[in-house]
Amino acid sequence: MQHTIMVPFHGEGAGSEELTWGQWTVWRMMNGFGSVFMIGGAMRLEEGTSLEHLKRLLAFIMARHESLRTRIRTEPDGQPRQVLAESGEVGLEVIDIEDGEDPAAVAEATRERYEFEPFDIAQDWPVRMAVIRKDGVPDHFVAMYPHMVIDAYGFDALVGDLVNLDRRTGAELAARGGIQPMELARKQRGASAARQCEASLRYWEKWLREVPARRFNGPYPGCDPRWWDCTYDSRAAFLAVGAISARTGLHSGPVLLTAYAVALERVTHAGPSAIRMVVSNRFRPDFAPSVSVLAQPGLCVFDVRDCTFDEAVGRAWHAQIATGKNAYYDPRKMAEMRKRVEKERGEELDLMLYFNDRRKTLAQPVAEPEAVADAEQLWDALPSSRLTWGIRSNTPDVKAYLDVNGSPDTVNVTLRSDTQALSPSEQVAILRTMEEILLAAAFDPDCPTGV
Repeated sequence: MQHTIMVPFHGEGAGSEELTWGQWTVWRMMNGFGSVFMIGGAMRLEEGTSLEHLKRLLAFIMARHESLRTRIRTEPDGQPRQVLAESGEVGLEVIDIEDGEDPAAVAEATRERYEFEPFDIAQDWPVRMAVIRKDGVPDHFVAMYPHMVIDAYGFDALVGDLVNLDRRTGAELAARGGIQPMELARKQRGASAARQCEASLRYWEKWLREVPARRFNGPYPGCDPRWWDCTYDSRAAFLAVGAISARTGLHSGPVLLTAYAVALERVTHAGPSAIRMVVSNRFRPDFAPSVSVLAQPGLCVFDVRDCTFDEAVGRAWHAQIATGKNAYYDPRKMAEMRKRVEKERGEELDLMLYFNDRRKTLAQPVAEPEAVADAEQLWDALPSSRLTWGIRSNTPDVKAYLDVNGSPDTVNVTLRSDTQALSPSEQVAILRTMEEILLAAAFDPDCPTGV
C-alpha cells in the first residue's frame, strides 16, 4: 500500500537565467542520448527516524538549495533556461510493505522505478523521494534527482549539509554555503570565466588535432540489449595498488587510471590514451559546498607504450593535473571548436571513452611502505577475485565508461560498454588485464606495460 504526502516548502529567490556550463553539459548529453539521467540512491534509515523528520528534511533541502527548486524550461526559440521558484509543494511517497516483503528490496525497486520512469524536467520538481515502512515504522529511504540540477559531488554536498538541520524543529542551524546556479550562470558570462574557457579550449584543441580518431576495434553487430555492465572486484588488485602507490609516492587514482589505459591499449591498440574524465571542478572558490551540477568531462591524454608501468603512472598523474585545470568551459564553444577541427581533419573523433573515480581518492593518504602487503598475501588473495554481469539496457550511453566504486578493501570497478564498440569478451579482457598488470607491477619497478 502506498500514498503520497505533499510537503510545502518556501525558500529565498526566484527568477529565470540561462544554463550554467555544467547544466549545458548535461543538457547536451540528455538530448544526445534521449534520457534524463537520475542520480541518488536507497539507504536504510537510522533506528528511530520518524516520518515527521523526513517531511522536515524534505522541506529543509527544498528551501535551502536553489537547484532543488529549479526546473528547466525551453523558450519558444528552443533555448533552455533554468527557472527558480520561491515556493511550492513536493511529494513524499510513503510505501507500506506487506508481511514477508524485504524493505531493502522494495527500496531498490523504488529507486529503479524513479531512475527509469518518465520525468518532465520542465514541470516536475527535481526531487523524487520515498520512505519504505515496515509495520508502520520508517525502515528505508529513497531519493533520486535529475542530473540537470545536481551531480554526484553535489549529492555529497547535500548529504553533508544535513548536519545543519535541526531534527526536532526543521530549523536551519547555519547559513547555506556554496555558489547557487543562477549566480553561477551570471559569473560565467564574466571576463574571468571567459579567460578560463579560452585556456581550456586551447588545451583541448591541441589534443584533438593529435589523438587518433578511432578508439575501438568495432563496430560489431552488438547484442540485445546493447549496453552491458560488468563489475570486477579484486582484493589482490587492491593490495597491488597499495604497493605501487607506496613505491611511486602517488595515490591510487593515477595507478588505476594507468591500469585502465594499459588494458585498453592491449585490447584495442588505439594508440595514446585519450580518456575523458569527470572533473568535479569543486577545487574552485565557493564550489565545494554547492548543491548543483558543476562537474564537466575533461580530456586526459598520455601514452603507455614503450615504458615501465611506474613511468606510465607518472605520465597519468601529470595528465590528470592538466585535465583538471582544463575541464571548466562553455560546452557550446567546445562543440563549435570540435566541429571545426573535425572538418579540418576530414574525420569524426571518437571520444566516447570515460574513466570516473567515484571515490574521494585525493583525500586518501598514499600507502605507507610498512603497510604494504607482501607477495604471498597478494597471491593468496587472488582466488577471491570476482567478475559479475550487471544491468543490460537499450538506454543509449557512451561506448565505454569505467567507474571506480567505493570499496574499503578491494578494487571494485564497473565497466559499462556499448557492445557495438566493445564486445563482451573485450569487456572482460579489459577488466582482467587491469588486475593482471597491477599484480605484475606490484613488486617490480621495472615492469613494462607490455604495449
